Amino acid sequence: MGILVGLPSSGGSGTDLQLNFGLNISEQIEMRESYFPAEWHPQSGIQLAWPHAETDWAHMLNEVQRCFINIAIEIAKREKLLIIAPEPEEVEKQISSVVNMDNVSFFQCETNDTWARDHGAITLIDGNSPALLDFKFNGWGLKFASDQDNLITRRAVRAGLLKGRYENRLNFVLEGGSIESDGMGTLLTTSECLLSPNRNGQFNRVEVEEYLKSVLHLQQVLWLDYGYLAGDDTDSHIDTLARFCSPRTIAYVKCTDTNDIHYEALKKMEDQLKTFRTLSKEPYQLLALPMADKIEIDGERLPASYANFLIMNGAVLYPTYGQQDNDLKAKDVLQQAFPKHEIVGINCCALIKQYGSLHCVAMQYPMGVL
Repeated sequence: MGILVGLPSSGGSGTDLQLNFGLNISEQIEMRESYFPAEWHPQSGIQLAWPHAETDWAHMLNEVQRCFINIAIEIAKREKLLIIAPEPEEVEKQISSVVNMDNVSFFQCETNDTWARDHGAITLIDGNSPALLDFKFNGWGLKFASDQDNLITRRAVRAGLLKGRYENRLNFVLEGGSIESDGMGTLLTTSECLLSPNRNGQFNRVEVEEYLKSVLHLQQVLWLDYGYLAGDDTDSHIDTLARFCSPRTIAYVKCTDTNDIHYEALKKMEDQLKTFRTLSKEPYQLLALPMADKIEIDGERLPASYANFLIMNGAVLYPTYGQQDNDLKAKDVLQQAFPKHEIVGINCCALIKQYGSLHCVAMQYPMGVL
């Protein structure tokens, strides 16, 4: 089967892509102006799932809620904020005195945890309207309970809080933190995550790539085969390692300490990034983010990453870890990557205690969704 896909070009017009699935079927489907937008695409708002006493945050609930409040403050200054919570009235009490409540809406819904990036809808732009793709979330390869989180997207759509054409993709496991789009038809991901046997183990690499190309309307998939962070339980989500900052720019984590356990793997990742090419066959501008100094709890290293930043309308929120030199270096790199954006640091030491960071807890939605 062949699929002819319409994608945005740099000049704004649609281009066509025929995908060949190697079957003895000759079929073309024309889909104009449908694409997977980059994170910097104009947004209607951000979704958070609030930490509560029935989550793994119970032992440090006040600490992590303070972090979420700081994130909510910065989001609601600039765009709409949708908060998912079993008891939204309790969240409102926490934030009403410091957050711009004119930009906040709530959805009462049971949740397992707080990682909106991975259970949130993945949005396509189809013509001028959004399509909300609801992929299966299975707790990062059946590591954690996810039965409630996996229901959030369809419940929010039914409640009218997420607007757009709902697409049931629950036959395929895919987390938002595992994929990066340049908005022009290129996807960046990691083989360790997307080829995990506990996600879509029935498919090989070629089949996964063909599926992603057809569903997300892509022209190429760039697979990172190296790079990891100790303590990361997502199987190397791309948003902890390397991120698109523009169609021609990738920011990535660079380790310069040859004695660090990450040095060899991240060096191989850097070398592979240098081989990647844009659709116009140009090398990417690579911007090196610093590696956070080692942070441990009970002898276990935590996956602190400056790549886990959130792009918003007019601002980039990035995680800080109480490391003044590294925090400032990361800010400088991100300011270079986003010269027209305000770069805002938020202390995320609380978040990494559950092995995630700022980008992991938020899911952005393009215009028309919230």
